[in-house]
Amino acid sequence: MMTQPDLRMSPPAERGRALTILVDGQPLGCHEGESIAAALLAAGRRSTRVTARAGEPRGYFCGMGVCHDCLVTVDGLPNVRACMTPVKEGLRVEIQRGLGEWGVEA
Repeated sequence: MMTQPDLRMSPPAERGRALTILVDGQPLGCHEGESIAAALLAAGRRSTRVTARAGEPRGYFCGMGVCHDCLVTVDGLPNVRACMTPVKEGLRVEIQRGLGEWGVEA
């Protein structure tokens, strides 16, 4: 009988210092050095936006900033790629609905 090789990474990956971001107003623990997408996935959140026409959920597809399926609103700025944006303490992330809303100054 053949034994299976141990395919785990050795040693375990080290994570950065613990941070907290807000996602749709709720605190989410994450780690420095992670992208918003990585933090959301680690928390079990698979979708980052809903489409403008059909309201269908979209999430992570390419993970390298090409497809733009992971768009979120960050600190009030829509259309931010979650896979390319690192987390930072206190970051406010909102799941984007449609094309996102730009703040208009009076």
